[in-house]
Amino acid sequence: MEKVNILYRPEVESYLNELIFVLFKENYFSYLENSILYKDKIIDFIENDIATFPSKKTPSALKNFGSKYIFYKSNQRTTWYVFFESKKNNYLITNIINSHSEESKWL
Repeated sequence: MEKVNILYRPEVESYLNELIFVLFKENYFSYLENSILYKDKIIDFIENDIATFPSKKTPSALKNFGSKYIFYKSNQRTTWYVFFESKKNNYLITNIINSHSEESKWL
């Protein structure tokens, strides 16, 4: 299998890094390390599965997020939607939202 190249828009990187502190501050996790692990699992899913997980075409209402998306169910309450552009084995992660966001109603 060819090497997969994954890049993240700076906004996505910032969002994921801020997520660590939001989850901890809002008491979703008692320890900062657990927030970090949670974020790392999302990234691991992206890095390991984006090339093989069946992607979906983004609905027109969310086209500005990216033309395709995959989803990661982190627990019973939350699903993460990862939007991206791809060309061959190159992927650009353009946005990420979860099932609690207003925009997820379009998915």
